[in-house]
Amino acid sequence: MVTSAALQITLLALASSSHESMDRTDLARQIKQGNHKAFQSFFDAHYDSLFRFLVSKHTTPEAAKDLIQKAFVYIWEHRKNIDPQKSLRAYLFKIGYTRMLNHHRDNKKFSDEVSVPEQEYTLTPEDQARASDLRDAINQAIGQMPEKRRAVFQLCFMEDLTYKEAARVLNVTPKTIENHMGLAFKDMRGALQEYR
Repeated sequence: MVTSAALQITLLALASSSHESMDRTDLARQIKQGNHKAFQSFFDAHYDSLFRFLVSKHTTPEAAKDLIQKAFVYIWEHRKNIDPQKSLRAYLFKIGYTRMLNHHRDNKKFSDEVSVPEQEYTLTPEDQARASDLRDAINQAIGQMPEKRRAVFQLCFMEDLTYKEAARVLNVTPKTIENHMGLAFKDMRGALQEYR
């Protein structure tokens, strides 16, 4: 049986993502002014999380990389239009998400051969087995969620977007995001009951 500590480790590993060292508003302002170093910092902080999100939506790794590259290029080319008071991260995810939908529409197929890189852990073999079982249970629980709820959960919990940011990405209200997250946590609690 997986311990509460193992559950927390796994959930933290699933939710981990890089964060900018600079204040978000300041970073957006610097990018708007054409600061290459600030843009590189933004790129480094969000590339992996956007990649994981797109791959989780049945986008091949190669296509995800291409879509992400285009999303960052779009932001750079349109940097003069950046509003530092709005979340640049949410804007990036919205661009990536919209391009992904267009890509799937244009290709009219989804790839089932998705592989998300596993994070490495320094755990004992027994802990690794427990964590693997728990990770499988978490992934299964996420996979069984309705599509919109799953997208909301991945954006808010796994990619650490705020409800407001996720609402912008998915073109819904923050209240809708809040409702989906409540249902998603209820689903997770039910699915992971045996691991408590």
